[in-house]
Amino acid sequence: MESLVKTKGIVATFMLVLPLFCGSSICAADGFDSVRCGSDVRKALLGRKMSNERIVVLQERHKDLGLKDLGGTEISDRIFLISWRICGEEYVLLEDQKNVVRDVLKFPKHSKDAPEFIGSCQLNGHDLPGTAIGVLKDEAGVELLPATTAWKIDDKQVKFVKLQTEGLRCSRDRINTSDGGL
Repeated sequence: MESLVKTKGIVATFMLVLPLFCGSSICAADGFDSVRCGSDVRKALLGRKMSNERIVVLQERHKDLGLKDLGGTEISDRIFLISWRICGEEYVLLEDQKNVVRDVLKFPKHSKDAPEFIGSCQLNGHDLPGTAIGVLKDEAGVELLPATTAWKIDDKQVKFVKLQTEGLRCSRDRINTSDGGL
């Protein structure tokens, strides 16, 4: 009988303590659980495992963040890039094949005249290897547009690497701003 009372006491204590741990990032359902508007979103997301559940479920769970999926693309068999609106700002995440966020970029505002792109670029007429992301300056009748800001995706380290924009021109065919930008 005494053993049964001890067991019930242990179970009751466990039931009281478990929610304290699961309220922290240890039991987080997804990487957005650690994000708060007004805090360092990049720092909160780095190293977090993202959920594979339906986007509408994630967005509903994180209404407080104004979370909205803005689309994504496979960079390689190891890297996926996904854009999110979080707390009114656009962030681009690089995730590895295990859905762990490896890098986060607060993406600058873009528009029809300054469209977002993901694709290939040339620096002073020479092809740059790999994939770049950034904002271009629209010019009528030109296939390669000047970049106003750009980053290369380093697929070995799974990081964004800032590119110099002087002499940098990128392909119009990979413009990603379909709604006129943010």
